[in-house]
Amino acid sequence: MSPETQTDHKTEKQSGKEDQLPSGVDAAVADFSPPRRRINPLVFVIAAIVLMAVGVSWYLYARGFEETDDAQVDGHLNPIAARIDGTIKAVYVDNNQSVQAGKLLIELDPRDYQVAFDQVRAQSDQATAQLGASNPNLPITRVSNRTDLVSQKAEVTNAEAALAAARHDLDTSIAKLRESQAVNERSQADFQRYQTLYDKKEVSRADYDQYRSIAASQTQTVAANRAAAASAQKAVEQRQAQLEEQRSKLEQTEHNGPLQVAIREADIKGQQANTEAAQSSVEKARLNLAYCQITAPVSGVITQRSAEVGARISAGQQLLMVVQINDLWVTANFKETQLARMRPGQAVRIYVDALHDTFNGTVESMPAITGSRSSVLPPENATGNYVKVVQRLPVRIRFNPNQKDLDKLRPGMSVEPRVRLN
Repeated sequence: MSPETQTDHKTEKQSGKEDQLPSGVDAAVADFSPPRRRINPLVFVIAAIVLMAVGVSWYLYARGFEETDDAQVDGHLNPIAARIDGTIKAVYVDNNQSVQAGKLLIELDPRDYQVAFDQVRAQSDQATAQLGASNPNLPITRVSNRTDLVSQKAEVTNAEAALAAARHDLDTSIAKLRESQAVNERSQADFQRYQTLYDKKEVSRADYDQYRSIAASQTQTVAANRAAAASAQKAVEQRQAQLEEQRSKLEQTEHNGPLQVAIREADIKGQQANTEAAQSSVEKARLNLAYCQITAPVSGVITQRSAEVGARISAGQQLLMVVQINDLWVTANFKETQLARMRPGQAVRIYVDALHDTFNGTVESMPAITGSRSSVLPPENATGNYVKVVQRLPVRIRFNPNQKDLDKLRPGMSVEPRVRLN
């Protein structure tokens, strides 16, 4: 028998059995089936209202916050560089070591700078000594000039008096000369008269000789007085020349005195400048000597150490870096569409990925420019191919002090700040 025949036979048997069931049984089975429940439409309405209320509440709640995952911990990174050339003598710190402000980090060989300091200090002492020697010269010059001035005035006065005396002597000599000339004229007339009388034998030889002698004597007197007058004239001229000389000296003293004082003052100022320059050199050498010891300017943790003992370094070369872990903040790059209601002073919850912990903070300041504008190659939108892109701006968020595990934060850690907008 084929499979199709067997199937048809079974179907016929089952149909026969069903035909043999009494009609009452069918009715009982039909009454036993459970009735279908209908859900009240009010339930759907209530559920929709609840879901709507939850959605509205969540929307209103979410509108009071702004958050971003484009944020990291920032801090002050203080590079420590050499201020002078030198050779490293000792290094006292290593990477990841905590240091306090003022701690000695690196020491350079100070011998060359010690020699330079001693040399400029000796030069400064020499300049100071020269200044000390020049200082008394100024009052000495002033006193000398004043004395010379008084002396020259006295010499002028004496020369004037001598000239007046010479002129008086000249007048006296001229008067004597005129007197002797008058007497000589009378004596010569008497001698001529007596010579005529003597030729006539009217007077004696003795009288004639007397008048001849008187006439000759008066002639010599006139000559002597003329010579005396000439000498007096020369004396007047000499006294006049001496007076002019003394007046010239006085004028020279009056003119050169202030100049000599000014020269002394200039010399002293020059010595003072030399002394100050030498003292500046000493101070510079002292600073260079002090720069041989490099200390920590701030407290923090050492990183990026490149200093090694025996290395030759140059001024400005970075040797290590100090990270200030006690003054940290968060730089959060929010989208520009998130900053409409953000203000300094708003509370922030900061989740730190590395610590799986949340810290409290405060918005400290709003950004000045976008991150793209402060980049090395800012976009130039005037080229005609501008595509509008939502910009991000760095907001500074300060950690609230006195929180647990703040000392575990490090610059560069990823965080997710959530700002409460109020």
